[in-house]
Amino acid sequence: MGSALSTPDTAEHLVGSFVGDESIPLSSDFWQKLLELPFDAELPSQRLHQTCQLLVENNHNTRHLAKILFHLACYLQESMSTSGVPQLVYEKAVNAVYFTSVFLKHLIESAPDGDVELYLSLHDSESIPKNILRDQTIENLVMRNVLNFIASIDVSPNTYFLHLELLNFMIIAMSTQLLRGPSPGPNDVNPFLDAAMAQDSHLVTSVVCKLLLNYITRPRVPFSRASYSIFYDGSQNSVLKKVGSEAANIVLLPFSYLISSSSEGSRNPIADSSLQVLLVIIHYEKCLVSEGYSVLKNQVSTSLDSLPKENTYFSENPYCRVLVRATDCELDRVDKEGNAHSDQDQHVKLPFAPLFDTLGMCLADETAVLLLYSLLQGNSTFLEYVLVRTDLDTLLMPILEALYDARRRTANQIYILLIILLILSQDSSFNAGIHKLILPTVPWYKERLLLQSSLGSLMVIILIRTIQYNLSKLRDVYLHTTCLATLANLAPHVHRLSAYASQRLVSLFGMLSRKYNKLADLRDGKLNNAGSNSIERSSLVEDMSAELQIYTDFLRLVLEIINAILTYALPRNPEVLDFFNSRMDAQRMNGDWSVNEVLQVIIVNCRSWRADGMKMFTQLHFTYEQESHQEEFFIPYVWQLVLSRRGFEFNAGAIHLFSADLPTKKLDNTPK
Repeated sequence: MGSALSTPDTAEHLVGSFVGDESIPLSSDFWQKLLELPFDAELPSQRLHQTCQLLVENNHNTRHLAKILFHLACYLQESMSTSGVPQLVYEKAVNAVYFTSVFLKHLIESAPDGDVELYLSLHDSESIPKNILRDQTIENLVMRNVLNFIASIDVSPNTYFLHLELLNFMIIAMSTQLLRGPSPGPNDVNPFLDAAMAQDSHLVTSVVCKLLLNYITRPRVPFSRASYSIFYDGSQNSVLKKVGSEAANIVLLPFSYLISSSSEGSRNPIADSSLQVLLVIIHYEKCLVSEGYSVLKNQVSTSLDSLPKENTYFSENPYCRVLVRATDCELDRVDKEGNAHSDQDQHVKLPFAPLFDTLGMCLADETAVLLLYSLLQGNSTFLEYVLVRTDLDTLLMPILEALYDARRRTANQIYILLIILLILSQDSSFNAGIHKLILPTVPWYKERLLLQSSLGSLMVIILIRTIQYNLSKLRDVYLHTTCLATLANLAPHVHRLSAYASQRLVSLFGMLSRKYNKLADLRDGKLNNAGSNSIERSSLVEDMSAELQIYTDFLRLVLEIINAILTYALPRNPEVLDFFNSRMDAQRMNGDWSVNEVLQVIIVNCRSWRADGMKMFTQLHFTYEQESHQEEFFIPYVWQLVLSRRGFEFNAGAIHLFSADLPTKKLDNTPK
């Protein structure tokens, strides 16, 4: 079969044959020539789209995408087969990944009406090496080898770019999610994601571990033209010459990103790409129809809009399961008999300490924030580890700084940051501990010089500032509720709240009171203008009363927060209220008092304070509960983050997962 092709092996001819209407056998030596032979001519970039479109038209008959994916899997298998693999083997694999990524991306984003059909099965007449494919599908074979390589082969100067481009390939292969709406349905076609979910538990565990270790260790390699010849002019093995400069810009992005200006020195392409792949894969939801529910009998289509939600369910995501069960490798101990507990065999063991430090270093990036949220919300072991750390400022300071600069953040990022604070505030030891950690200064806080302020006081200040920002800009009820819920959790444990934080807390009540009074006056004015029109009056009363009730609840909550401080924590907070005027007047001597003298009298009298005369309310305690259909928020949010950070554009007209013209949907979760 290999001698069937006798035409010249030019770049134009080889690419033309790949996208053409003549099916080339899987065993033909054409595939080796396509991916390995030198090319001196480039395909003009203006012809790239036309060339890709030809593959779209002919792939259903030729199955060339499936065939090149098969050869990609074979190259990866070869690169993992023995130790001391020659550099040429890796270069061949990199070429195969590059070439496949360019055309796979175009096939996905060219799918009509989001109905992607990649024709990944081979014709029955095709001669298939049974020892390689066995009973697997092409997508399963490819994903198994891609994931195996990522998990089992260390990042080194020889393998660096293959690792990088395999991560890039995974993002492209999983981008079929972009073609459907935010609610996963049983008809969604995500062949590569489904293949990833079908891998054995040992490989899944290894992949999650490796992706997180890539993020923690942030591997870098030295550059030299000798080590990376395929990226320079004159290379004898660069397949990118065949697909033109436009395609090269797409798939070589990580290379240019890697050698960008020093201002981006903290960014790391392997780490960033690993995190993006991890976030996509742990948030994937496979929708299935409940057993026993007949679509034909109930005369509905299999779209999620037609199927009642109670008749569908999501299969368990094995990658998410591994992440939420991860344990700290430092605390992993074998019992006296030398045998670990059987239920721990498949648990990923991670170094929590460097993970904690890495997150603290990278929380300016939204993807790091989302990873922290995923760990705190899902993994109780990691949450417990974080709560016993004595250097909580490592995480809290970048979070509070991000909230301080809220105008530069998306509404989604602000909300995730606030949820993280709410989750942490559910623990009383955390609430007590942050008030004992003293900050010498807070250089990024510009409105006031904060000296020797506690971390807890700073958190109160930033939460109140966020409420003020939300009132003026976002006007999001859920952001208000989350901020106030966190403040309520903190209140009984407040210790030495700073004078500035105390003043901001009292002014918060005043600000909400003014907002309430303004709304009440507005309602009354509109009611007077409505006259005797009962329908109009009823509508106004209903609309305005709902908003007034919201502010009534906010005011009540702020009062309960202040009451909790007075009831449970006043002796530890001499600067909260100046209600000791009479006692100070009785002890006042001739002459003016200094601030320190006044404060000393308050401290002395605080020790004898009893809250017996105050009404004792039950301590408020709010917890965060993830909403039942959280995938409708997280899947679009993850992909928005991925596309905004990878530097190449997906066809906007093909994206149905979210709208580029409308704000992202907020996460409809409320503290309980």
